[in-house]
Amino acid sequence: METATRVNGPEEASGNRETDNPETLFFPNQRKNQDDSGASMYGALKSSQSARKWIIRIGAAVAVTAVFGLLTSEWAVSATLGIIVMIAWTIYSSRRESEIPRWRKPSAAQRRTEVQLKVMKQLGYRVLHARAVPGGNGQIDHFIVGRRGAFAIDSEAWDKRLPLRNKLEKLYHGRFSKNERIDEALEEAQRAEELVSAELGRDIKVRASLAIYGPGMPWDSHRLRGVDIIQGTKVRKWLRSGRDRLTETEIEEIYQAAKKALPARY
Repeated sequence: METATRVNGPEEASGNRETDNPETLFFPNQRKNQDDSGASMYGALKSSQSARKWIIRIGAAVAVTAVFGLLTSEWAVSATLGIIVMIAWTIYSSRRESEIPRWRKPSAAQRRTEVQLKVMKQLGYRVLHARAVPGGNGQIDHFIVGRRGAFAIDSEAWDKRLPLRNKLEKLYHGRFSKNERIDEALEEAQRAEELVSAELGRDIKVRASLAIYGPGMPWDSHRLRGVDIIQGTKVRKWLRSGRDRLTETEIEEIYQAAKKALPARY
């Protein structure tokens, strides 16, 4: 008995201090709840931020209504103006908000493409932003799956003062060749095609593209060196030009496979 006490007593007292905690004795789920506190804290923080935004918008609308009503005594018109202010603020905020965390600092071109893709998501398209390509140093800014196929878009903002032209299957921005950037986009899309196909268990096609903002173009989209060069404001139109015909089940399968094969960069 002395040996058993000598062996088990001090070691258990030092190794299982949390077990001796009365809360863990009577409430065995307490420790699990503590482990899950990180995820619940993130959800609570996100909810509180959303609630705070709506409180500010409603407060601003009430303030506009009150001030205009006191000045004009037209309370019906004031209430309408307050509602308009809240709606306009909501639309503006939704266009400014990005699914990419702020510390990743998405470029202005990425945000502009993201705004267009939000509309496509309402039409059943599935979208992933800022995805790494294992085996390479590149990044796919936007990976999209929809009824017309799978697409990889990189968003670029170039100097609008320099013309964009195609000369002998080479893209020039002013006197600067952009062929290297085109080849990078093609390589990223082809690698993504391989990885997603392997994860899915069947071959798929991923169309590579560059969405360019700034310089004017003589076309909405033009295929060059295996990559579609798109006028930045025409991304939605280009997505509808795909030749594939995918079902909702196929869209979801490709989306889930891409989510696993192409990890997030943040």
